[in-house]
Amino acid sequence: MFDPDGPAMPGTGMFGLPGTPADASVVLLPVPWDATTSYRDGARNGPRAILEASRQVDLFDVQTGKPYEAGIAMLPISDVVEAWNAEARAAALPVIAKGGAVEGDAELERSLARVNDLGARLNAWVETEAERWLEAGKVLGVVGGDHSTPLGAIKAIAHWHPGIGILHVDAHADLRVAYEGFRWSHASIMHNVLELVPQVSHIVQVGIRDVGSAEVERIRNEPQSLTTFFDVELAERRFAGESWDAQCLRIVAKLPHTVYVSFDIDGLDPVLCPHTGTPVPGGLSFQQACHLIASVVRSGRRIVAFDLNEVAPGPEGDEWDANVAARLLYKLVGWSVRSWR
Repeated sequence: MFDPDGPAMPGTGMFGLPGTPADASVVLLPVPWDATTSYRDGARNGPRAILEASRQVDLFDVQTGKPYEAGIAMLPISDVVEAWNAEARAAALPVIAKGGAVEGDAELERSLARVNDLGARLNAWVETEAERWLEAGKVLGVVGGDHSTPLGAIKAIAHWHPGIGILHVDAHADLRVAYEGFRWSHASIMHNVLELVPQVSHIVQVGIRDVGSAEVERIRNEPQSLTTFFDVELAERRFAGESWDAQCLRIVAKLPHTVYVSFDIDGLDPVLCPHTGTPVPGGLSFQQACHLIASVVRSGRRIVAFDLNEVAPGPEGDEWDANVAARLLYKLVGWSVRSWR
């Protein structure tokens, strides 16, 4: 018999829970992909590492109660996607080594084209999987993988919820165009959303602190589509006396009623995610991140889906990144469930 206060039993699923995706209200889609990561890879191992770490999470949450009662299940990690990633990563490495400057080199041009083709295939696969579970009435969470992985899911969710807003927590703005030549780069996810998903009404970015000048220009020129709360500006206002609660209210006020949360783990302070692909000093504490997510729901808004990306275990099997991520994932699930009850 399942005991929510007992240890996770062998063979159980996410958070040590029994049951299947068909039985669960919340379905997690793992996407083991990190083909275009330009600094260091490893996010492809995030879904499996989070699954393992999740079995140590206590299931009663002081803020959200017992989200496990809604049922939470992660789909099997796809061997096909892992094979696509291995092929794409091998093709991407020589392109990355040249900084994307492949013009005139036929072999590198073919490699770049192959990575882009496999990325498009992945996007279509994610969209199909997302659509399948949305049709079944599930709350969907994407567990990456690098931050390129949720594009197909965002397309599917925006089809079901036109006018949706995205709360984007990240160290990076991810507005680069075909970064290093890769059309579906982890550094381009929000650019691709703006270009390809017109049903998204607004993107609200939080924690941004590593950004290119062209990205800043776009943020300034497209206030109807983008609002960015830069990490340094938030910090300076806190130093001057503004509370984090007041800042969260300002952030949430920019969102529409229906919200998708896109959470890159490097939006947190890197002491919480030291092995992520592109760590940057600064960022949110764990409690700040949890309060921000809670503020969305307490405002009366509804979180209809979410993603968590860029979680990478340490090279020696260090579990800290996945330990933090599993607890953040449980908070995302818990507040999502609370928002539609």
